[in-house]
Amino acid sequence: MCYYGNSDGDRMIKNVNGVDINYIEYGEGKDVVLLHGWGQNISMMQPIGDRLKNNHIIIIDLPGYGESSEPSSVWTIYDYVECIHNLLKELKVKKPILIGHSFGGKISLEYASKYDTEKLVLFGSPYRKAIKKMPLKTRILKAAKKVPGLNKLEGFAKKHIGSTDYKQASEMMRKILVETVNLDITEDVKKIKCPTLIVWGTLDEAVPISDAYDLEKLIKDAGLVVYEGCTHYAYLERLNQTIKVIKIFLEG
Repeated sequence: MCYYGNSDGDRMIKNVNGVDINYIEYGEGKDVVLLHGWGQNISMMQPIGDRLKNNHIIIIDLPGYGESSEPSSVWTIYDYVECIHNLLKELKVKKPILIGHSFGGKISLEYASKYDTEKLVLFGSPYRKAIKKMPLKTRILKAAKKVPGLNKLEGFAKKHIGSTDYKQASEMMRKILVETVNLDITEDVKKIKCPTLIVWGTLDEAVPISDAYDLEKLIKDAGLVVYEGCTHYAYLERLNQTIKVIKIFLEG
């Protein structure tokens, strides 16, 4: 099957599990699905998708963000996984390559523990309850301010990190955040069998590098790439290196 669209993608909306899901797709080949972090949107994953467009790329606005509608009840990670799974079934994607950052990474982990997944790529993905005094929202915004060179990426990242939908999250989305942060999926992570690439920055204050090392041990077939001096947005700070590593991983 061929898929049409340029690097901007064909924007579409489908109603899945009671929410309108906005997504873009372009290219043809292997099915690569990209999921953004908390409070962000498609734009934060498009630099990856655009450089992998020799594949069939699907980038999704997670429910409650971007142009996707907000859930009418408090969703857990499991609800997000079921929504993504049902969307992919409608798109006839049976065994995706999942690429997730932060919140999107946690969804990807849970998805891969439950459904057929070709490969998994994770950027700063939490999977257990963090014991920290600083709220997750504050940590992520703080990390974003330290990212060097984001203004060189055509201004997109500076615009979308800590966007208004993040800072002005509704009561519903704040409740979903609490559910997400407090959910430990360690036991589910142990069930993942697909090859997994983990990319992490040593200066990640949202999800510490120690979690990356532990995550590598929990997944049977996992490899960790560490970026010295990079933050929660390491995948963007060293975008060219990230693309090279992912391409090698996907081809392998």
